Amino acid sequence: MNKVFVSHPRHMLEHYFGARAADALNAIADVTFNAECRELTTAELAAAASDADVIIGYRQTPAPRALFAALPKLAAFVRCAVDIRTVDVDAASEHGVLVTQASAGFVASVAEWTIGAMLDLARSTTLYAEAYHQRGAPVPRMGRELRGATLGVIGYGQISRYLCDLALAFGMRVIVSDPYAKIEDRRVHPCDFDTLLADADFVVCLAPANAQTHNLMNANAFAAMKPGAYFVNAARGELVDDAALLAALDSGHLAGCALDVGRAPDQMPSPALALHPRVIATPHVGGLTPAAIEHQSLETVAQTDALFHGRMPQGAVNAPHATRLARFDVPAHTQ
Repeated sequence: MNKVFVSHPRHMLEHYFGARAADALNAIADVTFNAECRELTTAELAAAASDADVIIGYRQTPAPRALFAALPKLAAFVRCAVDIRTVDVDAASEHGVLVTQASAGFVASVAEWTIGAMLDLARSTTLYAEAYHQRGAPVPRMGRELRGATLGVIGYGQISRYLCDLALAFGMRVIVSDPYAKIEDRRVHPCDFDTLLADADFVVCLAPANAQTHNLMNANAFAAMKPGAYFVNAARGELVDDAALLAALDSGHLAGCALDVGRAPDQMPSPALALHPRVIATPHVGGLTPAAIEHQSLETVAQTDALFHGRMPQGAVNAPHATRLARFDVPAHTQ
């Protein structure tokens, strides 16, 4: 029976892989799971997966050149996530190893988190709850409605499109800045980045993380935002200059901020920002719902099963170079 190693830390397996996927995987392969409640080092992972045909990689598990060089039997590194930035795809290709990624199963989950964060910021819900939990008497604040407010979305991918539909249902005016996207929905108004910052009551960052978007939200960007506006980041921590965001919050220029991602490990919000009284921070849980997690984990099982049955799976990143799949009778040149 073909062998699979799952790199998820043991205490993360239930939340980020799930029993259904584990059962389905056990039905098609001889499976070994990471026994540690931590990420394995590259050397430890190479030793643990020394006889594996496939590694199913946790979202944080790095796959550098040294891993592929140390595993001559490995045929595929199957990422149980969309993000493969920590996988050295070129090195995998040089060693004939297939790399796959999961599709986004968290579109609705992250969009709903964003709406919830906006409502919380606008109505001070967390502040009231914290005061009551401390047996205090919270002072009522004037709230703000989403209806009639302007939502500015940076990036127009799958999550953004879903979020725009939700925002429109709340009666918001929606503007979007994305130089690479064609916006066909006439209810959504395209604009440039500077216009979005100046006009939006809520600026939501949903752009991809790459060299062009690194520190996209910097001191100049926050200064260009409307005084009293809110900032929400549900994308990646690398898009935001944390020091600049702190300064904008400290000065009172921004009314508040909600963060589900940041520059701390595992894309967590940084402690300095999470502690700020104007910030609502959550520990990278925008996509942590059963439907979202099972979408990706079950997809990795389906990808693995396809390989074992001689088919190139959907989500293959470097199919033309995956020469080690020949033993499964998978033609490496197919996409």
